[in-house]
Amino acid sequence: MNGLESEYGTQIEFVPINIDDPESTAYKQQYGFRYQPHFLLVSPEGEVIEEWLGYTDAAFFEQTFATVLEN
Repeated sequence: MNGLESEYGTQIEFVPINIDDPESTAYKQQYGFRYQPHFLLVSPEGEVIEEWLGYTDAAFFEQTFATVLEN
């Protein structure tokens, strides 16, 4: 994620959610976050655009980011 954040960080806000962090409980409940790794691409309105569970190759993220940023 760090490489993607450095590449897309000016266009996409990256917010890490740690499953053990009690301060992120509201996010975990809102998005059904129960285990790691669990990645969500969320619109500014709070809608889930894409969701990835488990190990995911960076190419899958980049493909979705490119599509979303084109629109």
